[in-house]
Amino acid sequence: MADDPRASGDGQPTGPQFSAPLPAHQLTRPADLGDLVFESTADLPSLTGLVGQDRARDAVRFGTDIAVRGFNIFAIGSPTGRIQQAVHSLLEAAARDRPAPADWVYVNNFAAPHRPTALTLPTGRAPALRQEMRHLIDDLKVAIPAVFDSEDYQRRRGAIEEALRGQSEKAFSALGEMAHAKNLVIVRTPTGFSVAPAGTGPAGTGPAGSGPAGSGPAHNSQVMPPEEFNALPAAAQHDIQQAMREIERELELTLRAVPRLEKTHRDAVRALNRETAQNAIAQQIEEAKAVFVDLPHVLAWLETVRADLVENAPLFIASAAPGEEAAQVMAQLQGLLDRYDVNILVSQECMMAIVPVVEELHATLGNLLGRVEYVSMQGALVTNFRLIKPGALHRANGGMILIDARSLLAEPFSWPALKRSLVRQTIEIEDASRMLGLTTTMSLEPDPIPLNVKIVLFGDRNLYYLLAQLDPDFAQHFKVLADFDDDMARSPATESAAARLIGALCARHALRPLDRGGVARVIEHAARLAGDAGKLTLLVDQLHELLAEAGHWAGKAGRAVTTREDVQAAVDQQAYRAGRIHAQHKESILRNIALVQTTGSAVGQINGLSVFQLGGYSFGSPTRITCRVRPGGGKVVDIEREVELGGPLHSKGMLILTGFLAGRYALDVPMSLYASLVFEQSYGGVDGDSASSAELYALLSALSELALRQDLAVTGSVNQHGIVQAIGGVNEKIEGYFDICRDRGLTGT
Repeated sequence: MADDPRASGDGQPTGPQFSAPLPAHQLTRPADLGDLVFESTADLPSLTGLVGQDRARDAVRFGTDIAVRGFNIFAIGSPTGRIQQAVHSLLEAAARDRPAPADWVYVNNFAAPHRPTALTLPTGRAPALRQEMRHLIDDLKVAIPAVFDSEDYQRRRGAIEEALRGQSEKAFSALGEMAHAKNLVIVRTPTGFSVAPAGTGPAGTGPAGSGPAGSGPAHNSQVMPPEEFNALPAAAQHDIQQAMREIERELELTLRAVPRLEKTHRDAVRALNRETAQNAIAQQIEEAKAVFVDLPHVLAWLETVRADLVENAPLFIASAAPGEEAAQVMAQLQGLLDRYDVNILVSQECMMAIVPVVEELHATLGNLLGRVEYVSMQGALVTNFRLIKPGALHRANGGMILIDARSLLAEPFSWPALKRSLVRQTIEIEDASRMLGLTTTMSLEPDPIPLNVKIVLFGDRNLYYLLAQLDPDFAQHFKVLADFDDDMARSPATESAAARLIGALCARHALRPLDRGGVARVIEHAARLAGDAGKLTLLVDQLHELLAEAGHWAGKAGRAVTTREDVQAAVDQQAYRAGRIHAQHKESILRNIALVQTTGSAVGQINGLSVFQLGGYSFGSPTRITCRVRPGGGKVVDIEREVELGGPLHSKGMLILTGFLAGRYALDVPMSLYASLVFEQSYGGVDGDSASSAELYALLSALSELALRQDLAVTGSVNQHGIVQAIGGVNEKIEGYFDICRDRGLTGT
């Protein structure tokens, strides 16, 4: 392994300095739990807050404290880091000391029913408004019919009827007197009224003199028979006809006056009904207003209710119709009476009057902004303000909402709708089907509700950086980044915190407690998951899975407490279940199907170490790397890249290797070299630059014809100065090669 090189006076390295091999005891670092005294995790004190997430915790705290527009939060981290739960706990802590938000209701807009009115009420008072309105309607169902059945109303209504009847009778009586004076009679026919000369003989048609109401004075004159009229002199006939025309004109004027009289009658009845209804409604309305005297906007709406009740008082009279049809009539009219109901959109009474912290994991447009539902009525879809349903933004308004960013972006309309809400600072219900033109059903346009919510998105890092790069509006709305670490520095203090975290996971998920040895083994495995002996993983999901499985094996063994052996069994079983491909790969090497030499030496040949990742499982394995050289034009050929099996990082490592060669050996003259390098028996893609040092050694061996030991395997990238750099996947690489050597028989070298 290469250590830091010594530098010359100009800062250029003079050559590598090799450190001593690592002793065996440094290959693993045991856990140090000396600061904790416990027999099992059940004895550990409860853990408060997040472990090792100071940066993210401070970011969330800042984002929830600042009230400036646009400072919403985007929490990012590993998909298995449970950042959703971590952020939710932080939001709940931030919400404890805040006042609860107001209630919101939708009520009928009597002037424009398609635009329901939104009313805000102090916390918890929305149910009281709905209850008052329901009591009001129930009381009016009794009070209004009673007042219209009262003796005073009937007397006043009778006076209006009598006045109309008297005016009609007076008009027709005067007309009858005029006709009688001219020896004429007014007769009723199937088509109306007509004027005829009076006679003295019997007539087939009885006399009239009555108005349309069937009242009025009657005369004893009878209609002159036609033969008698024809027998009269021509002058007499002419005089009678002239008189008839005059009376007919007067009759027409009188009949024209009848509709005006009836309209006057209807107006009088309507005014009486309105006055009577006002008297019946006034007390109940005033009682309702007294409850909300401190809310002017509610009082204003109650006045519109009063006006509409006065105009629609006959609904209450019809609903009180007696007889067997009363129930049917009531059912038909109930929908009309529902116009006075109150639709509670959100009320903090159901949330114990605390600041809401709402999680929305399925962020469809309707789930986010609310929706208007429909009911089928006689084959048609109808709706009203009572069918407005709240969305997650309504429920979280005045508080905080936690949304899965991936779910939000997967919905076709949700992300643009959320940005529109943030720009307008209102919540407006939108219908996706209307956006697509899939429906022409008449819908509602509810009043928008002011938006006052802290939005917290959570997702993986790639998603955040893609949004920041591709969406120009993103930075305007999400100014606070909460980046959750995947690991933390390892020390006795953090190991103690990790032990308490393990105890908290066991308690939270009702898992079997661990003894000291079991806790130590979990912490050591947490360091392995972090890929660094000086780090501990913070990916809680993986730890939870290990604890659950270790508890299972402890139960199988009849132990009440999970031990180190149970944790090791869980680790081994996880590797065994996912290790079929690993076993087949190792078998191919042991059977010399994949050629890997572990003894002797060879020129231009070396064992490189690769890490294979399949799902959540990774393993290491040796791969033969070979090199052939001949004189040429200074070209180093990467066969993997030539056949497009090499990834960009692998190609980068090869080009760096070429740069090292040119800087070391071809400062004065061009290299007269042609070299080809390849991963033998590699039939898939190759990526990563950690094989570049092994490829360099194979190339130098081929050039110098000095043999390389085949009982060693090499990993690590090299820079243009020839310095070997840090590697990743060291555990898998070492174990993968050691397993092959062990199965072939360890030689001591």
